[in-house]
Amino acid sequence: MPKIAVGYSKQMNAKAAEILPMLRGIIGDENGAISGNRDIAMPVMDLRNGDNVQEFLARDDLSSLSRRGVATPDHVIRTKNYPLYLSADIIAKGPDGIRGAVKKYIADYTAYFEENNARCDGVKTMLMPTPNLAWIEGVGVVGISSNGKAASVASDLAAQNITAITNGETCGGFYPVGPKKLFNMEYWSLEQAKLGKAKPAPLQGRVVMITGGAGAIGQATAKEFAQSGANIFLIDLDNKALETALADLGGSFAGIALDITAKGSAERAMDACVRQFGGLDILVSNAGAAWTGEIATLDDEILRKSFELNFFAHQNFAKAAANIFQAQGHGGQILFNVSKQAINPGKGFGAYGIPKAATFFLLRQLALELGSQGIRVNGVNADRIRSGLLDEAFVSKRAKARGIDEETYMSGNLLGREVKASHVAKAFVALALSERTSAHVMTVDGGNIEAVLR
Repeated sequence: MPKIAVGYSKQMNAKAAEILPMLRGIIGDENGAISGNRDIAMPVMDLRNGDNVQEFLARDDLSSLSRRGVATPDHVIRTKNYPLYLSADIIAKGPDGIRGAVKKYIADYTAYFEENNARCDGVKTMLMPTPNLAWIEGVGVVGISSNGKAASVASDLAAQNITAITNGETCGGFYPVGPKKLFNMEYWSLEQAKLGKAKPAPLQGRVVMITGGAGAIGQATAKEFAQSGANIFLIDLDNKALETALADLGGSFAGIALDITAKGSAERAMDACVRQFGGLDILVSNAGAAWTGEIATLDDEILRKSFELNFFAHQNFAKAAANIFQAQGHGGQILFNVSKQAINPGKGFGAYGIPKAATFFLLRQLALELGSQGIRVNGVNADRIRSGLLDEAFVSKRAKARGIDEETYMSGNLLGREVKASHVAKAFVALALSERTSAHVMTVDGGNIEAVLR
């Protein structure tokens, strides 16, 4: 009887934050080499490590069970014939051990395809031979696919398979159908007919984290990225607003409520994102707030609070994101919501503009230092967006003070048209898609000569 032990999901989660970005990058390398496209998106992952998974991964016959197959043949379409099995010994060897295991998986799958395709007169087209499922000792079972929904389906089926395997072994042994029947289902002609017909969305497979995700600009940005195929992870201080924002988005998206100025918050956010999707591709560092007052008489505490949110939070999240990008080895993107105030200060807004000016310089410094690793750093300078400080009461007050109506106040730019959160969102996505652009700040203000950069 195999040994059964209970693990600890907290420990598994900590290990997942280390292992999954590495595995994601390695599979991305192999997908790029096989497809001939080095810019192909890395896979999205879905981690499961509940009590039943912990008990299963503590068995001493995992290696044997990993080569048995799936509970029902139709599972193979989502999970392939076998999972990638990463034992504790393989993981202990670090990236080289994991890369070796992935390469062996690819070789084994290719041999399985070629042997069975020969029975079909060689008419089948091989699917990508990288794994759709991984059993990782000390981490969990991980669904792997081109998007979050498909990865979730793979891990759901894996959980079902674990139950079937466990029950089967208890009742005398788990012995599913063999490779020939699995191949017939996996390479069913109707499934083959679908290959190459669906054009992927421009950001399919990309994982995007957005701070201030429940605010007006954050929500608009999340929707714009989601429409481009990205997987969304939102960060916001307000848990209720976060839940509402995620519900409005729909889809298999996620987030976490936390104070981004708190010590260690960036690392907690990144760990949560890795557990949800396996890694990160784009950070939109958007959260901010404005404190007002004449700078010569401003209380130091107010300025310090503003720096914590409007500068240090940007810096801390950028550092944490860069760590994940480096572990994956596929570059990445950091997008900052800077502000017109960083370029063109307004009277009484020094507490906001000064840290934003520091963030503007941070953007350039990061672009300079991270560019050699393929990490692009860009930003958006927006002005007069109905968001945060510019709520309805503020807009009404400023318009009345100038003797104009609200519409005229909000369209006070060269184009004479109001700039909305959706326009800022489109700018973020445009920068994300600009593959050869870094250290750039895109102005989204309808035209303001005093705020032009050059």
